[in-house]
Amino acid sequence: MTGASESHLSQTDLLTWRLQENPILRPTIVAVLKLDSEPEWERLVDTIDRGTHAVAEFRSLLVGAPFGLAPPRWVRDPEFELSWHLRRGATAHPSDLHAVLEFAAVEAMTAFDLGRPLWRATLLKGVDGNGSALVLTVHHSLTDGVSGVRILTEMCARDRTGTDFGRPSDSSSKTADRSSGATPWLRISRSLRAVFRGLFHPVRSARDGAALAASLARLIRPVTTTLSPVMTERSTGRRLSVFDIPAEPLHRVASAAHCTMNDAFLTAVLLGLRSYHDRHDAPLQRLRVTMPISLRAPADRLGGNRISLSRFVVPVDITDPAELMRAVDTAVDAQRHERAVPLSGAVAAVLNRVPIRLIADMLEHVDFVASNVPGSPVPLYLAGARIDRVYAFSPTLGTSFNITLTTHAGRCCVGINADTAAVTDLASLTDCLAAGFDTVLRLGVETPKNPYRESGGVHDTR
Repeated sequence: MTGASESHLSQTDLLTWRLQENPILRPTIVAVLKLDSEPEWERLVDTIDRGTHAVAEFRSLLVGAPFGLAPPRWVRDPEFELSWHLRRGATAHPSDLHAVLEFAAVEAMTAFDLGRPLWRATLLKGVDGNGSALVLTVHHSLTDGVSGVRILTEMCARDRTGTDFGRPSDSSSKTADRSSGATPWLRISRSLRAVFRGLFHPVRSARDGAALAASLARLIRPVTTTLSPVMTERSTGRRLSVFDIPAEPLHRVASAAHCTMNDAFLTAVLLGLRSYHDRHDAPLQRLRVTMPISLRAPADRLGGNRISLSRFVVPVDITDPAELMRAVDTAVDAQRHERAVPLSGAVAAVLNRVPIRLIADMLEHVDFVASNVPGSPVPLYLAGARIDRVYAFSPTLGTSFNITLTTHAGRCCVGINADTAAVTDLASLTDCLAAGFDTVLRLGVETPKNPYRESGGVHDTR
């Protein structure tokens, strides 16, 4: 089992944990694995059990420190019982993907029992005939999206018989190397070099310090207005929707535009949102998005959060899709190069001293969250059943909706988690977003290289 039997929450995980103080910010991740058949129950139990042994937090409770003098700590649950977390269930008839999503939406709105480990898994049988679905519900303090995919991959096999499991992670050995006796000295050495650089280059040091301070201010400064005139209300209600697109054509379009697949994804979302607002006679110029930036290294242990949440403004009124993608590329690239991004733990530490009501005021005026999670490039099997789709529904974090794209075996699985007060017609929004992807996929032509990419470009975080 990775991780110590007792360990305090990191500042980033603590911030995630505190979000549950406000039900609108509830930090629950729901994933739906659509399976081509019903997995063998005993094999599934063994597989899930093996997964809980891989990440200590899945068998642990969060225990608060006296008087809140330290962050809560993970403590091994002495009464852990797998059957309390892994269940078999059924949906309303007809049992199809729509019924599965209705079940998953209830899971997204249901609070965790804080006296037990913070996850649930439910196998729904007879979906679309002989198929099934595994609905996984996890508190965000346990894992981020990238780590969640790694945990799933290590639990699954490459064939139906279960004899060819995914390549075991070597993160434990790499982590051991990083925590060896040489590492603290290396850190001290780097710190001393930084001090000497500051002594001998005071002007540059002051300039760099000012740039870092400005970056930190952009990362945490309050947001008081919602740019969307339509998606303004907030509530605790959630509805889910999904659609699929092929991964290779989206990747090809992004490459032809000298952009990333994430740029193509976000461009498609913006095109869809422009159409959605046009349907409501509310033309748009800009929207504000929260985008998780992964800081996870291959050597990082499984579990926990290694992300930085960037809030920034993106244009919506650029009519040419290829030009819009290049503008998105510039905006996203600037965010990834923000000096404060690697200091997400320090930023979280500052926010952990702020009342959750103030944090909610900041988050609830962001228009939406967009997350792109790379998955397995090859088919995976869970206890004898092939995983055909992987839909992730990440928390809205106080915005109108969260849209998460998960690639799996050559397919992009798009999951939408929408606030029912902000998005009153989810079917219309889903149609518009799917049409936005269709528009991007039709580009497929060579476009000029983004002239702002190399220099980092300019950005606006108002």
